[in-house]
Amino acid sequence: MTTTAIIMMILSLTIVWGGLIASLIHLRNNPDKED
Repeated sequence: MTTTAIIMMILSLTIVWGGLIASLIHLRNNPDKED
């Protein structure tokens, strides 16, 4: 793999996992009040 491919892979993984973690924190701080 080239350096560019590795950088792009790390960037995409960071964006995906960062979004998941951010959504988890947001849901934990603001739980939905739905029964």
